[in-house]
Amino acid sequence: MHFTKRLLDAQVPVARVVVAIAAAGSLTASCSSVEDSTHPAVGPDASLPDEPLVDGGVLDAEPPGLDAGAPGLDAAKWDAGAVRPVVCASARCATSLTTTFGEGFCALLRDGTVACWGQNNAGQLGRGQHAGTNDGRTAERVVGVEGVVELARSCAIDSAGATWCWGTGPFLRSELSATTTELTPVKLPIPPATKVGVAERTACAVVDGGVLCWGENSNGQIAVPELGANAALSPRAITIPPGAPITSLFVGSASFVLRADGTVVSWGANPPLARVSSLFPDPYPRDIQLASVSSMGVDRKAACATADGTAYCWGLVRERAEVGAGQLGSVLLERALPRPIVTPEPVVQIATASDGSVAALLERACACGVSGDVHCWGNNASGQVGDGTKAYALAPVRVAGLPEPAAQVKTSARSTCALLTSGRVFCWGDNMYGQLGSGRQQSLVPVEIVLP
Repeated sequence: MHFTKRLLDAQVPVARVVVAIAAAGSLTASCSSVEDSTHPAVGPDASLPDEPLVDGGVLDAEPPGLDAGAPGLDAAKWDAGAVRPVVCASARCATSLTTTFGEGFCALLRDGTVACWGQNNAGQLGRGQHAGTNDGRTAERVVGVEGVVELARSCAIDSAGATWCWGTGPFLRSELSATTTELTPVKLPIPPATKVGVAERTACAVVDGGVLCWGENSNGQIAVPELGANAALSPRAITIPPGAPITSLFVGSASFVLRADGTVVSWGANPPLARVSSLFPDPYPRDIQLASVSSMGVDRKAACATADGTAYCWGLVRERAEVGAGQLGSVLLERALPRPIVTPEPVVQIATASDGSVAALLERACACGVSGDVHCWGNNASGQVGDGTKAYALAPVRVAGLPEPAAQVKTSARSTCALLTSGRVFCWGDNMYGQLGSGRQQSLVPVEIVLP
């Protein structure tokens, strides 16, 4: 059976709240805008198809290479939730990868330390300095953290369950402000944790099998909004519906708990709740309308997930869609519910990145396929899609030049990094802040990061 048929069978309804079209000439210029003279922008009076797609294509079109008999892929045997393991091939080896806030990345190294590189305007690198001139063009270890077993943004959990954070965020260091800037890691005053999720002003942790959240409550992620929308709230328990053990935790404008049985609970801003709700925000955790989830990527007001090998995305989205012969338009959408994306193969891990604007629009995503290939789509103005061009990727394209299968992919607005199964890290796209290391302005294909 073809993978596309399974994808179509798995579709869920899509609730759309706002659709807006703007001519490219009237859009605010930004680092994430894409100009394509061969596809004139669509004016405000132009009509759109009823269902413009995230992938810009047609859902019943058959992607290449998905037949059960295609070389290298047995559709009857692939495991939709199986992320390829990392087997260290050298002493310089990463076992996990994450993004910082802004344009930077951190890797958990095999010795339990953490190395970061890229933008450092808010102390994201944990090196005791935060001026923009001290951006990290080499990967260096974060000062003072060791024995790390979990890594999320610029927070780490050590083998004793202690949570350490650095940079600017909700780090429980002030009674007056939801955030502080910590140039080196600080230990958070919370009980031993197994998972942590961090947004710019709100954070949550898994403690004793339950969830604690703290920070700013503007999206109702800590309490009902009437109890303090913008106040800095101390950690408090969140009432999660009973269910399977929690395996992952993600925090953006909404919070998501992924359970061992593939179910997901969400609360907070709506969208990206991924479920029908009359509350904006919705502070009451409930199951989302997507099952068999194996991985998620959450960035502010948007999210993506993999479920049974299919990629889904939703939330506040900026797309480019073909709206007529030779015409490409910018489309602003609020997608309340997950929408499937046609990918060249089943995918097992996904990452997403907003555009860095105040609106925090989802502009692109990348996913690891069962083959170990990485596929990206969306904004490609800095080559962050990794196909050797700067052409906007209406549909997922294979990243060219990775020497080995990938275990993880992570995305920022302008750049992308992949952790390979050997423990090596390769990045591509923009290099304004040193995201790709030294010696280049940008790269349209992956280049290796030298780990300490």
